[in-house]
Amino acid sequence: MAEPTNLNRFRKQQAREKKRAQADENAVKFGRTKAEKQRDKAEAERATRSIDGHKRDA
Repeated sequence: MAEPTNLNRFRKQQAREKKRAQADENAVKFGRTKAEKQRDKAEAERATRSIDGHKRDA
């Protein structure tokens, strides 16, 4: 005879796999190193200073 399948265990295993896949996708999408974050912040500050430096006085 075939082994009975626990449907609750099967359902929970599928949910875990789905969460793990979503977490991996988010890590690729949003995960950045500290150096990358600092570089982007420095570039934004440099751009802001450049734009402010080119403004005309009223």
